Amino acid sequence: MKRISRNSIGIAQGSRVMFSDFADDGVMWAGNGPRESRHGIRFDTAFRELPVVMVGISMWDLDKKTNSRADIAAENVTAAGFDLVFRTWGDTRVARIRADWTALGALVDEDEWDVG
Repeated sequence: MKRISRNSIGIAQGSRVMFSDFADDGVMWAGNGPRESRHGIRFDTAFRELPVVMVGISMWDLDKKTNSRADIAAENVTAAGFDLVFRTWGDTRVARIRADWTALGALVDEDEWDVG
C-alpha cells in the first residue's frame, strides 16, 4: 500500500488515441508478430514523488476473424510523466485503440518551506 502523507494531493487524467492503423494498413492492422505502440505522457504539473498510474482501454476496434490479444501498461513512471504502452502479438489485427489514464500522488505544497 502506498501512503500519501502530504497535505497536497494531485490527480491527473488523460485520454490518448494510440493509433489508427486500419486507414493506412499499418503494422497493428497487418497482424504479424509482436507489435507495440508507445507514447510519452507528461503531466501538466510534476508530482512530488512517483505517483500511482492506472491505465485502461477505453475504445478498441479489433478484427473479429482473429484472436483478441492486448496488453496495456504504464512504464517508466516518473514524477513528471510515464510511457503509455499498448502491445499485441500473433495474428491479432487491431484497427484502433484509445487509452485513458489516471495518476494520483503527492504534490509539492506551496506552504511547505525547505530551510535546509
